[in-house]
Amino acid sequence: MRTICFFLSAFLALTTRAATVDTVEIYSNSMHRNVKTVVVRPASYNSTNEQRFPVLYLLHGAFGSYSNWVRKVPHIQQLADQYGMMIVCPDGGYTSWYFDSPVDSTYRFETFVATEVPQYIDQHYRTINDRSGRAITGLSMGGHGSIFLAFRHAGTFSACGSMSGALHITVISKGYDLDKRLGDTATNKSYWVNWSTLKAIENYPKDSLSILIDCGTEDKVLPMNRAVHEKMLALKIPHEYTERPGEHNWAYWTNAIDYQALFFRKHFDRSRK
Repeated sequence: MRTICFFLSAFLALTTRAATVDTVEIYSNSMHRNVKTVVVRPASYNSTNEQRFPVLYLLHGAFGSYSNWVRKVPHIQQLADQYGMMIVCPDGGYTSWYFDSPVDSTYRFETFVATEVPQYIDQHYRTINDRSGRAITGLSMGGHGSIFLAFRHAGTFSACGSMSGALHITVISKGYDLDKRLGDTATNKSYWVNWSTLKAIENYPKDSLSILIDCGTEDKVLPMNRAVHEKMLALKIPHEYTERPGEHNWAYWTNAIDYQALFFRKHFDRSRK
C-alpha cells in the first residue's frame, strides 16, 4: 500500500507541475468572428498568484492552423516549463500570410495577431504587459508573418524570429493564395513588393528588436533567407542567422524551436534587467 501511495503521489506531483494547454476563442472585431488560439501556461503559472510571465507568440505555416504546434511538437509544453514563459499559438488562417488583405476584408490577420490577440492574452492572463515581455516567431508562412509583424508593430513585440521563413513573397507566383490576399500582381504590384519581409525590414523601428533567423541547408526557401540576411547586414540591422542541415519539414522545426525558445528566454532576461 505504501508503494502504491508513493507512486500515486509522484504521479500527482508530476501532473500538477505540467504545463497547462488551453484552447480559447478570441473574438476579432476586425473580422467579426471568433478565432481559435492555443495558450500554453508553464507549470509555475499555477504556483503563484503574483508572478507575471513573458509570452512567445508562435505562428503556424500555410495550410496549417492554431493546433499545429501543440499537436506536432508537443514538447513546446516542456519548453514553456523550462523557460518559464507562456506560448501562444493563434490561428493565422489557411493562407493569410498574416496580412490585413486589401482585397478581402474577411482576412485581417495582421490586426488579429499583432493587436487583438495580445490584448486578449494580457487581459485574461498574468503577462508582462509591455513589449519587453513579448516575442513572436513562426515557421514558413509564419516566419514571414513574425518578422513582418514585428517590424510593423515594434511597440508590441521586442523580439522576433523565423524558422524556414518564406520571406520573399514576390517570387511566390502560385499555389499559396497570395493573389487572393494581395490581388493581381499587375494591378496591386505595390502590395506584393511592400508587404514582403525583404522590403519591410528597410523600415527598422526606433525601438530595437532581437532577431533570430534560421533555415535548413536543404530547404527550398533558403535563398529567401539568405537574401534577408544579406540585406540586414547591408542595412546594419543586428540579428542572428543560422543555417544547419535540414529540409522544410516538421523534423527541422521540432529541432529549431529549441534554439528559438532559448534565444527568446535570454532576450526576456536581458530586457528585465
